[in-house]
Amino acid sequence: MDIIYCARLLCVVVCFGMFVCASCLDEFGDSTAVYIVTLKEPPSATHYYGQLRQNTTSFSTSGGLSIHKARNKSRKHQRYRSYIARVHDSLLKKVLRGEKYLKLYSYHFLINGFAVLVTEEQANKLSKRIEVANVVMDFSVRTATTHTPQFLGLPQGAWSQDGGFESAGAGIVIGFIDTGIDPSHPSFADDLTDNPFPVPAHFSGICEVTPDFPSGSCNRKLVGARHFAASAITRGIFNATQDYASPFDGDGHGTHTASIAAGNHGIPVIVAGHHFGNASGMAPRSHIAVYKALYKSFGGFAADVVAAVDQAAQDGVDIISLSITPNRRPPGIATFFNPIDMALLSAVKTGIFVVQAAGNTGPAPKSMSSFSPWIFTVGAASHDRSYANSISLGNNVTIPGVGLAPGTYNDTKYKLIAAIHALNNDTSVSEDMYVGECQDSSNFDQNLIEGNLLICSYSIRFVLGLSTVKQALQTAKNLSAAGVIFYMDSFVIGFRLNPIPMKMPGIIISSPEDSKMLLQYYNSSLEVDGLTKKISKFGAVASICGGLKANYSSSAPQIMYYSARGPDPEDSSLDDSDIMKPNLVAPGNFIWAAWSSVATDSIEFLGENFAMMSGTSMAAPHIAGLASLIKQKYPSLSPSAVASALSTTASLYDKTGGPIMAQRAYANPEQNQSPATPFDMGSGFVNATAALNPGLIFDSSYSDYMSFLCGINGSSPVVFNYTAQNCGLYNSSITGADLNLPSVTIAKLNQSRVVRRTVTNIAGPEFYSVGWSAPYGISLKVSPVRFTISSGEKQELTIFFNATMNSSVASFGRIGLFGSAGHIINIPLSVILKISYNYTTN
Repeated sequence: MDIIYCARLLCVVVCFGMFVCASCLDEFGDSTAVYIVTLKEPPSATHYYGQLRQNTTSFSTSGGLSIHKARNKSRKHQRYRSYIARVHDSLLKKVLRGEKYLKLYSYHFLINGFAVLVTEEQANKLSKRIEVANVVMDFSVRTATTHTPQFLGLPQGAWSQDGGFESAGAGIVIGFIDTGIDPSHPSFADDLTDNPFPVPAHFSGICEVTPDFPSGSCNRKLVGARHFAASAITRGIFNATQDYASPFDGDGHGTHTASIAAGNHGIPVIVAGHHFGNASGMAPRSHIAVYKALYKSFGGFAADVVAAVDQAAQDGVDIISLSITPNRRPPGIATFFNPIDMALLSAVKTGIFVVQAAGNTGPAPKSMSSFSPWIFTVGAASHDRSYANSISLGNNVTIPGVGLAPGTYNDTKYKLIAAIHALNNDTSVSEDMYVGECQDSSNFDQNLIEGNLLICSYSIRFVLGLSTVKQALQTAKNLSAAGVIFYMDSFVIGFRLNPIPMKMPGIIISSPEDSKMLLQYYNSSLEVDGLTKKISKFGAVASICGGLKANYSSSAPQIMYYSARGPDPEDSSLDDSDIMKPNLVAPGNFIWAAWSSVATDSIEFLGENFAMMSGTSMAAPHIAGLASLIKQKYPSLSPSAVASALSTTASLYDKTGGPIMAQRAYANPEQNQSPATPFDMGSGFVNATAALNPGLIFDSSYSDYMSFLCGINGSSPVVFNYTAQNCGLYNSSITGADLNLPSVTIAKLNQSRVVRRTVTNIAGPEFYSVGWSAPYGISLKVSPVRFTISSGEKQELTIFFNATMNSSVASFGRIGLFGSAGHIINIPLSVILKISYNYTTN
């Protein structure tokens, strides 16, 4: 279909000639919705790979693994694409003859289907057609670094193994499903070195050209850019002036994540006039392809995301990075059966490594938003750099806070003036209860404030964006204040602040308790006239210690309180799955990265070139970038083998050598910690250098994943609806615990269980010994306990679990394979429900 973007009006030309403007829902009626329809005929990728297997000899690593990659799509494939689109149009005309409908997308590469705006009755008509396999209503999705390369040891480790940062990730294309990109940012330039970027021959994507994204926006670094918004347009919620009908990023999130993974090396980070170091992505020589499917004002929809995934796979990306999660758990018999995860399964089948953010819904258990074993799910951890400042009061009490701000001159103490005590004669608190938030300088008496420290309140309105630190700073500047202090309203419980850039001395006291301490000192220092009841003297003084200098902690990494936790929910009833999630954790807290020039996601960074953000959205692209280093070194590794290399080499310890800690509460997370379990951190914290030399890997195929899906009770018709394949072709007796993953999770251990794993050696010949620690309440044995393995050879491990007690509390253990050449492979174990043998005595 063709989409025409008119000035101030969005219009869609429907495939059968009807012309619809503004909200399609208004035109079609309230009962309409977008549905994703899949057909039983296989997608074009199935035909393409069938031909490829006949015509191409597979290539392999020294470890003997092999995959086939889609490259340089043929004209025959393009003709098949057109054929599928015509089939979709013909079906719609037959079933809905004479009725109104709107086809938004034809999916053809990873899945054979389309997205269409129809009524519920029309959707039912489509579902009854013999050609149709599945009809699912569309659903919404949401978005869920100067120092992290050093913290991860890249300069002396992973980068140094293959020519330094100037070659790190070369030839690999990372596809980002996000909010777009600002192509003018220096992090995405291709002319910063004398070593030119060659565009990978295997990539065939294009660069959309619009007024917001003019010709020349793409280059040899940013090799492709498209946008997908048809589902949003039909709902009448697409705002072209704010959301941009182009790949341009009006939000900031997409620019941020792309630069974390693959931003250029050595880009100065200058924010609010302060220099915070030089930025680099994890793989600064990797290429970027952008598939915009999320937007500032409304998030996104599955129909648009599936279209973006389908296009990215067709274009030939090597990695897909999704810092997005669904707004609700998928309904049905299993979380794995939803249009996005099933499209990503097809992407993995073509050899694409898929990484997704775990979600920011922690620390509650079963809060995971990325479910499937073929997706590499990443949680968020801290790294060792932080920014903090403090305020020193006249009574010798020092209060900590946050703020990327300079301190007061030479530790000089200045008088404190609360905003509510500096109102002009025309303003009163009774007329404006939020006047103390300092949003309008006209409300205040400049004579009182000039040269002093202004105290402003910080309420829930800042969290909601109704008030901003930026505007309060402008007020302080207009009134010639020496600096500004924000105290936390007692109703802002548990809200965690990112450091905010300030050009003048300033601080945000980030806890209600410390805020009370400030106000008690301030109020006790006031002198009030007995007759007029007005303040006659402001006696409190303070100095602000600057927060521009980074502090480095030895306790990092820690699992952040917001990072989603396992166990992995198998279905919407929150039954436990036999799949360990998250797979891994990576830096996600206080991450400096590129920012769009017009981004409004954080008003405090408006107009800046860089922003500091936190979330699992920031952790996922770290892994996408590091995966490109692995694929560069081992181009033939399957997606599951790349996942294995990252997982088995992960670290279990912080910088002090102690266990990684997990924050357990939203309020006061630093005071609520305990050692992290696999449900907090998966296999552990990513070790970038070790992942490039894993020794042994665990490999799983598309057929393995299909067998797993077919093993879910009642899944056969659902599997057929999504994949057009019969479960009779697969071994449907396996569970998630039987997949050849680099972890073992057993949701229900009924007395005993035998689990097998197969490792493949991608290094040189090596002797391994096996050790383990059993989960509590479990008797564990592994066979063999020693083995020698040659390069390319496989070795099966048999793991015997026996319950020694009845318990419904999860317990954890670990298996370690220790190689004579120094390789160490860690396999985390988790068992939830345990049912032991019952013995009776007479």
